[in-house]
Amino acid sequence: MLKKIVLFFVGLFLAFVIASAIGGIKFLQIRTLMAMGQQSEPPAFVSLGEVREEQWENRIAAVGSVAAFQGVIVAAEAEGTVREILFEPGSTVTAGQPLVRLDTEVEVAQLASAEAAAELAVTTLERTRELYTSSTVSKADLDAAEATVKQTRAQVENLRAVIAKKTVAAPFAGRLGIRQINVGQFLTKGAEVVSLQALDPVYVEFSLPQQRLGVVNEGMVVRVKSDAYPEAPFEGKLTAVNPEVDATTRSVRMQATLTNVDGKLRPGMFVTVEVVLPEKEHVLAIPETAVVYAPYGSTVFVATEGQPGADGKKPLVAELRNVRLGTRRGDFVTVVSGLKAGERIVTNGGMKLRQGSTIIESSLGVTQPEIAPKLPNT
Repeated sequence: MLKKIVLFFVGLFLAFVIASAIGGIKFLQIRTLMAMGQQSEPPAFVSLGEVREEQWENRIAAVGSVAAFQGVIVAAEAEGTVREILFEPGSTVTAGQPLVRLDTEVEVAQLASAEAAAELAVTTLERTRELYTSSTVSKADLDAAEATVKQTRAQVENLRAVIAKKTVAAPFAGRLGIRQINVGQFLTKGAEVVSLQALDPVYVEFSLPQQRLGVVNEGMVVRVKSDAYPEAPFEGKLTAVNPEVDATTRSVRMQATLTNVDGKLRPGMFVTVEVVLPEKEHVLAIPETAVVYAPYGSTVFVATEGQPGADGKKPLVAELRNVRLGTRRGDFVTVVSGLKAGERIVTNGGMKLRQGSTIIESSLGVTQPEIAPKLPNT
C-alpha cells in the first residue's frame, strides 16, 4: 500500500515538471512573437507623383465607318467583247481615262454606211431645192428630202454614241480596285468592270443620341482612330448633320470630312470617333496605376510626413484615402473627391502597402504615364 502511494506522488511530480517545462516553452515563444511584432517593418520602395490640376477637352465618343468621297463600281454601258484592258488593278486614274475597249467592228461598218447615206441625203436635198425653185417638184418632195437628211444624220450620231460607249472610262479621278473582267470576255450591259474610289478626302459616318443635338454643330473638330493605325488619330471637321432623327434608335446620323492624302483610311473601315466640344473641363488627374481597386471601393495612398525618428528626420508614411473616380483618358483618370491638387501620391507599388507603411521614393523602371499613349501596332 505504501509503495502505491509513493509511486502516485512520484508520477504527480513528474507530471508537474513536464507541464512546467511546456508552459515555459510556450511563454518564451509568445514573448518572442510579441518582440517580433513590435519591430517596425522595413520601408517599401515606391514611385510618387502629384495630383495634377488640368483642363481636359470635352469629347463625345462614337463609333463609325469610313465612306469614299466618291465611290462606284464601273460598269459597261453597252454589250460587247473585251478587246483591250487599259488599266492595272490598284492604280490611280484621272477623270475620263479609258479603262476598257470593247469590240466595235460591226458598229464601225454600220457607221460608214450611215455616213454614206447621210451624204447622199444631203446631195438629194440640194437637188430637190433647185427643182423646187423652178417649180419642178412639190413642197412635199422638199419636206421629205429635208426629213431624210435629219434621219440619216441622227443615225450617224446614234452609231457614234454606241461606239463611244464601247470604251469604258473612269467617271472621276480615284483609285481602282481588282478587275472583274478578262480579255475576250463578253460583257452584257451593266456588267461590273472594276471598283473606283476617290480617297482624298474621305467621309466618316457615325450616329449620336438625340440628346447631343444641342451641343453639336457643323464645323466642330472630329478625331478619328483606327486599330489599323493606332499611333496617331486622324483629324477633320463635322460637315453634315442629318435633319431628321431616326424614329427607331432616336439617334442622328452625322458626317465628318477628313483629308486622306496618303490613302490610309479606306471605305468600309471601322473607326472610333470623338467630337471635340469647344468648352474645356477643369479636372484633378492622377495616373490610373495609383488606384488600388477593391470590392468596397477605390483607394489611393497619399505620401505624408510621419513622426521624426532618432535622427530627427521625418519619414514618408502611406495614408490610405478613399476616392471617387471620374472619366479615364489614356493612362490617367480623374478624381471627383478624396484628393486635393498638389498632394503627393503613390503611383506604383501601392499593392504592397498598408495604412501607415513607411515608404521611400524610387523611380527605377517606372514608365511615365501619358494622356495619349502610343500603342504598338499589333
